Formats: sequence, structure tokens, C-alpha cells
Amino acid sequence: MTDPADQDALKAELLAVALEAARRAGELLRDGRPDDLGVAATKSSAVDVVTEMDIASEKLITAFLADRRPADGVLGEEGASFEGSSGVQWVIDPIDGTVNYLYGRPDWAVSIAARLTAGDGETLVGVVHAPVRGETFRAVLGQGAFLDDKPVRVRPAPPFAQALIGTGFGYVAERRARQAAVVRELLPRVRDIRRGGSAAIDLCDVAAGRLDAYYERGLNPWDFAAGDLVAREAGALTGGRPGEALSTELTVAGPPGLFEPLQAFLDEHGAWHD
Repeated sequence: MTDPADQDALKAELLAVALEAARRAGELLRDGRPDDLGVAATKSSAVDVVTEMDIASEKLITAFLADRRPADGVLGEEGASFEGSSGVQWVIDPIDGTVNYLYGRPDWAVSIAARLTAGDGETLVGVVHAPVRGETFRAVLGQGAFLDDKPVRVRPAPPFAQALIGTGFGYVAERRARQAAVVRELLPRVRDIRRGGSAAIDLCDVAAGRLDAYYERGLNPWDFAAGDLVAREAGALTGGRPGEALSTELTVAGPPGLFEPLQAFLDEHGAWHD
């Protein structure tokens, strides 16, 4: 689709669908959370959990998308994956921050992005809805980033030594050990480190100036697709290793002037390998 008016109309439609799907899933998760929330399965290790509500949320979202845009494809964390014919794919994390959700902590979100399947798979729309925080971040490619209806921008880059850096850890012991070694090297060189437990929220917190920068190894597309667009539309640079796009190997986000030295530091200290 090359006509600008058609492209804008598509973006507007995708944003409306993403916002409504995230709102419905958020209500289900916030209001339907049982006191004895069950763990339905584990993934990479015994502490990497999937709850019954992850599965219920993904089913709700995919059913809603099938009703509103039946020709689109889907890539979901909990197994929903199918090709579409429209050239649009939805990338869904039904609960980003499942362990926080399991423990009744507020830092979890529904993350929904819509991207093109052709070319570089450009992300057009991203929504990160954090019901307990009462916040919805949204971004449309080329149209800026918003927290609810208020535009957000990254903080200007501080000196490296004054940066507040967010990160996260994997669930496999060997990877955690390597990540701890990187943090041990980074911590004395910056203001402080924060670990929130939701990559989508961390990326949005960079966008809103609540973190100066963020990095993590081991993320999947559903973890970062929506938050990455929000961060970039708020003025952040994002990527992986120097010269590479963000990926499962490494995800880095921060304002110009901080992104580059942080990325170089992480590359030098092997944050991209286990």
C-alpha cells in the first residue's frame, strides 16, 4: 500500500483495533484474576511460567482480531501463530510480566503490535496497556508516542555515569549467571540499575523518561515489538549489537548520546552471549 492516505487509514484502523483488544484483555486480566491463580505450564525452566490467564488473554485477543481483521496473521507468545493474506501480522504478548502478575505486582502489561509482513516487517502500530498502573502507551509509525493522550519524549542523554539503566534477566541459570556478570561490570559505572520484570513496560518507561536507557538479552518479538515502536517514536534509538537490529540476541534502547556508549559497553562485555 503506497498511497499515503490509504496508509494513514490503515494505521488508524490498526490502532483502534489494538487499543480495543488490549482494553478487553486488560479487563479480563485485572478483574478476573483468581486468588489461587494456577500455573498452567513452564517454558525454558521451572521458574519461567505460563498461567491460565496468559492463555485466556491470548484467546480473547486472537478471537477479537479474527472478528475485526480476519485476513491478518498472528504471532502470539502462547502458541497462536498463523499466516494471513492481508500483509499485516499481529504480534501479541497476552501478559508481559507474567511473574509480576502471578505475585499480584502492578508491573505487567498487554502488548500488541501490528507489523507488515513484506520487506523489513515494519511495525506500524504498538500498544502497551498496563491496567493496574492505569496507563496505556501507544504509538503509530511517524506519528509520535503517547501515554494515554499525552505525548511522551525520552530524556536528554545524561553523562554515562549519571544514567539510570533498566534491564531484565532470563530464566535459565547459565544465562542469568552471564547477565549478572555484565551487571557487575556496569553497575559501578552508572547511576543505578532497575529491574522491573516487563520488557514492554521498560521500553515505554524509556519513552516516558522514567528510565534513561534499557537493555536485555533473550527477548522475543512479542516482548519488544510494541514497546520498541513506542520508544522510537518518543525519540529513542533502538538496536542490538552495533550495526544490527534489536533481536533475541540483544535489545538496547536509549536516547542519542547514551544509546551508543551503552551499546558499545554491552558489546565489549559480551552481553549478547550466554
